[in-house]
Amino acid sequence: MANKAMEGGQAIIRCLENEGVEYIFGYSGGAAIPIFDALITTETKINFVLTRHEQGAAHMADGYARATGKPAVVLVTSGPGATNTLTGIMTAHMDSVPMIVLTGQSVSWMLGKDAFQEADIFGITMPVIKHSYLLKDANDIPRIIREAFHISTTGRPGPVLIDIPKDISAGPCTADLHAEMDLPGYTPVTTVNKDTILEIAEALAKSSRPLILAGHGAMIAGADDALRALAEKSKIPVTNTLLGKGVFPETHKLSLGMLGMHGTAYANKAICECDLLLNIGSRFDDRILGKPDQFCKNATIIHIDIDAAEIGKMIQPQIACVADARVALEELIKHVPILETREWRKHLDGYKTRYPLKFKRQGSLKMQHIIDEFYKLSDGKACVATDVGQHQMWAAQFYKNDSRYNWLSSGGAGTMGFGLPACIGAAFGRPNDIHICFVGDGGFQMTFFELATAALYKLPIKIVVLNNHYLGMVRQWQELFYDDRKSGVDLEGNPDFVKLAESFGIKGFNLRRPGDVKRVLQNALSYNDGPCLINCEVEKTDNVFPMIPAGAAIEDMLIEPPTSKLEKPTGST
Repeated sequence: MANKAMEGGQAIIRCLENEGVEYIFGYSGGAAIPIFDALITTETKINFVLTRHEQGAAHMADGYARATGKPAVVLVTSGPGATNTLTGIMTAHMDSVPMIVLTGQSVSWMLGKDAFQEADIFGITMPVIKHSYLLKDANDIPRIIREAFHISTTGRPGPVLIDIPKDISAGPCTADLHAEMDLPGYTPVTTVNKDTILEIAEALAKSSRPLILAGHGAMIAGADDALRALAEKSKIPVTNTLLGKGVFPETHKLSLGMLGMHGTAYANKAICECDLLLNIGSRFDDRILGKPDQFCKNATIIHIDIDAAEIGKMIQPQIACVADARVALEELIKHVPILETREWRKHLDGYKTRYPLKFKRQGSLKMQHIIDEFYKLSDGKACVATDVGQHQMWAAQFYKNDSRYNWLSSGGAGTMGFGLPACIGAAFGRPNDIHICFVGDGGFQMTFFELATAALYKLPIKIVVLNNHYLGMVRQWQELFYDDRKSGVDLEGNPDFVKLAESFGIKGFNLRRPGDVKRVLQNALSYNDGPCLINCEVEKTDNVFPMIPAGAAIEDMLIEPPTSKLEKPTGST
């Protein structure tokens, strides 16, 4: 049924409303003016958040989506405006985050002719996007937007790009705003093979040392309740990936915490000693594998994943199940027996006692001390965003998560600059919760201009700059593997972060002594008149342990600093 003609930009806003969009994060520009104008000329409840950079807009949308489970929208202009979102798109793609990116584009008849601010964003983003559209007819707007949201949020989620020439967004649209989708080749998995589930249950019944590996896919699927029910029924210990933090309560007696390069010693030892590994929604990435040919070499490996492309990509499982994690677990729990795992759990509890996560509170100020105190003062209930590096790993170790959607961190892409804008996006999505952003002094300086956005909207986020004046993780590798030759890691010239915050009208705190940690953090948590920043002058050369050198086997994990020279790693940091 055709509607009265409206401009394409107005149709876009109406269709976004139909999808339940609350916020659009973006930055305006010439090729997108008709869409921005429609935000004014169309009576809408959608709120537009003007960021200070397009990368910030993409990361805010990412943080909003991770913190709420709902897709987010980015709106930018053509050329450099569009290409500035590329890092954010890649970050979302690597971590399977639903996002719709709307980019303005040069007018249709100038495409491919090097018009002002023209860029082939459709082609540029192709390797890091779930799907892309180039709008050629305003009457396609309703169908394409509906399809974009469906593709972005179903199956394995991810970002979808819609490139919109200016003449299309300014032209007339008479199409039905509730148009039907036309996706004959897109059929996400919605069921589970019961015979495969029975095979998994049979394998579990034969196991005496089972272990569950819970990944981000289990969280995306909303499988947390089913996962907990399965683990508690069968008394199976659970470890989680970096992005799986919270899908199983990390304070639960069956939890082993995070595994992998900087995971807990007891989680990594459990991986080495289990006789069955049930992987639910983890893609077996290189951060957790060590040497793939030695990973769980004496165990039966079962892999449940909604993306068939992940099955056998890194590790060949004995049993594979392509299914939504929640659907699979809800069926599996009907058939899995109560297992006799008392001795196995007692053995792993011994590792917990022998190899606890620890740090020294005496001497210089430690990142771990600050993170641990924030964890206690917030009762572990904050929505935590991190940047990338040493502080990220310590936050993963010492800020335990007991529920999903409370851990926002760039995993696959390892994007420095992610933390602050992601925290801002999360605060828009969940305005009544505590939001803490742990950032290093390096990554923070990549997107600190978004302090303006946080200040403008008076978001009561806590920005914790863990300031060691180094690119700490790279410096750690240089110390351990390159004879302590420091190259390109000294952040001499850092600004005074408190004065920087104050220049944006943001409350600032300095923290230098261990004895002041609790008092300063309490003051920061009590401040709710807008954002506040805590500049923490921490120990400059502290190192993260446990650590598995890249390319080494999990069995070669370093629990404490080494006493002899180490070989150069074969993998990336």
